[in-house]
Amino acid sequence: METVIIRHHPDFDRLVPPGSELEIVAEGCTFTEGPVWNFREGYLLWSDMPEDRIRKWAPGQPVTIFRAPCGKSNGLAYDSEGRLLACEHANRRVSCTEKDGSIVSVATHFEGKRLNSPNDLVVGPDGSIYFTDPPYGLNPLFGAEGKQELDFCGVFRVVPGQEPELLFQGCERPNGLAFSPDGSRLYVVDTAFNHIRLFQVQEDGSVKGGDIFARLSGKETGNCDGLKVDGEGHIYSTGPGGLHILNPSGELLGRVIVPERHSANLNWGLSDARALFITATSRVYSLRVGVAGDVRR
Repeated sequence: METVIIRHHPDFDRLVPPGSELEIVAEGCTFTEGPVWNFREGYLLWSDMPEDRIRKWAPGQPVTIFRAPCGKSNGLAYDSEGRLLACEHANRRVSCTEKDGSIVSVATHFEGKRLNSPNDLVVGPDGSIYFTDPPYGLNPLFGAEGKQELDFCGVFRVVPGQEPELLFQGCERPNGLAFSPDGSRLYVVDTAFNHIRLFQVQEDGSVKGGDIFARLSGKETGNCDGLKVDGEGHIYSTGPGGLHILNPSGELLGRVIVPERHSANLNWGLSDARALFITATSRVYSLRVGVAGDVRR
């Protein structure tokens, strides 16, 4: 499989070295999402939403089922204690898997109304959980049939054991989100417009701003969806055609075309955090990169 790489800036070669190739990690899925690498035990998890499965892969091992059913989970992450967090579309909640294996709710309602369908999440510098809440899971394919109780799609922050705090409700379809390495910036995708918003994180965990940081474009299929940041602050986002990489000023450095209809999400993995795993419709790919990901959260 020949990898198509489109360079827009000389700096791109340091991030995706010439000769880098996409490799297939897994295939035969229905719609892949939410990849996360377990750095303590050395394996990858991802959601296969319509199949209601979280799948697992480790180097040299076949793909197995990690959890089924899984509430048609989307975004996955680990907290500072190594517990698995999940955005469960069908259950309209953010959940946490405790050390004893029990699964508990972290966020289910806001001001007495059910959340739409938590989509993606990231752990903040203070250990609180930031998540997005579009209505994509309110249908039987990607979640469960349901009525939207909130009249907006929010970006939330929740401290486990407390009620969610609304940070921003100005996105049409908030989706992927990630912090800058120093935790001072929060990037949030608005899939409806294929753009990324930029927020300044305050000392109390709230955010200010929300201006448009970048718009992703391309003639290929796909939308701006998930994103991650490397250790130097470069932004890696899915978008039309596959992977888009931008510098901290929002300038597009280049793209990697992923041969799938839609690239949904991505995350760092392997012991050196220089493997970028990309979930794309029926497959999961990996790409070796030149700069390690920011994996402190």
